[in-house]
Amino acid sequence: MKFRFSISSLLILAIFAMSSRGFTPSTSHCKSRTLSTKLGASDTIVIGGGRIGSLISDGAKLLGRNDQIATSIDADGEGPIYIATRNDVLESIVNECPESRRKDLVFLQNGYRILFIFTEIDSPNESKMYRDNKSLDDFLKRKNLLSNTQALLYLSVPAKGVDPVDGITTVNPEGLTAATGLHAQVFADRLAALGLKCNVVSAEDYRPAMFEKLIWISTYMLVGTAKDCKSVGQAGSEYTQLVQDVISELKSAVSSKEGLSFPEGTIERLAAYTDVVADFPCGVKEFEWRNKYFYDLGDACPIHNALLKECAETGKLAFDLP
Repeated sequence: MKFRFSISSLLILAIFAMSSRGFTPSTSHCKSRTLSTKLGASDTIVIGGGRIGSLISDGAKLLGRNDQIATSIDADGEGPIYIATRNDVLESIVNECPESRRKDLVFLQNGYRILFIFTEIDSPNESKMYRDNKSLDDFLKRKNLLSNTQALLYLSVPAKGVDPVDGITTVNPEGLTAATGLHAQVFADRLAALGLKCNVVSAEDYRPAMFEKLIWISTYMLVGTAKDCKSVGQAGSEYTQLVQDVISELKSAVSSKEGLSFPEGTIERLAAYTDVVADFPCGVKEFEWRNKYFYDLGDACPIHNALLKECAETGKLAFDLP
């Protein structure tokens, strides 16, 4: 099976939460070394020192909690800026990034990424970020960000500093991690140095893969939570039909809303990845970036939404449904 028809599974990562302000620079080689706040022109930058940030930070400048993004990134520099943080701090990071360097941002986040639109308001120095899924192409062309890099990380990092488990399955022996955009090949090379596989794909192949990834985490985590499963593997093995019904429902809903076609074998690909990370615990988290996309589709996702409401009624969610 060609790769472009088989990207599918999901990053299972627990990236430690970072504050929306401040990151402390360091290196993976010498954590106690004091670095200049102003980074060199050709430095690779990693923002976020959790599991993924630490994993990919070898030879890079790692920005942590106490550093101000705006003064830590050289506006005249070049090279990839990997964002390895939780979704909820993306807005502040992107806003603080020098405009001249936004093209270098590499998004590694899990879940459906709400697309960023920057517009100047009130004054040239004041900007506001809007979330708009329909204007991305025009925005990227206008801002010269058409090649911004995104990555789907299909690997598991059990704990900070522990060797990662690559997303290689019986269905996809070529590996499932994928990247697209300006710095995709550089990122693939960085992972290769760690013994991890990464496929560089086109933007056209990336988009359905992103949604299939979202379907994985939105399905297995939700079914597992609703049915009191300890792991995604248990959810898949004990509630196979329910998992398959939810996947089919969400796939159909996405196809209808986004006009996307998914390659054949979605259920099989997602099940194969589940086997690789079978022990990963279930939990409905980061609702705004995951299940909310489907919840907002209403009647198009009746099984999914009924499970969410069931979880809410039984106190299994740490948030209130809209």
